[in-house]
Amino acid sequence: MPLALSAAGDTVVIRKINGQDDLRQHLTELGFIVGDKVSVISELAGSLILQVKDSRIAINRGTASHILVEYC
Repeated sequence: MPLALSAAGDTVVIRKINGQDDLRQHLTELGFIVGDKVSVISELAGSLILQVKDSRIAINRGTASHILVEYC
């Protein structure tokens, strides 16, 4: 399931990151690592506010659609 379909309060595990190399590299640098948990804090103006490790990160739904997750 794409991360873009997750709702506030969901905690998910990253299973795969799709997209071009530069997008995958950027997401990896932000802390999106396959196998790690991510929590959806809230949704704001079409973006998702996420808890990734010890940081809060906002990404738009287009970018979030490249991150495939499953509920833990």
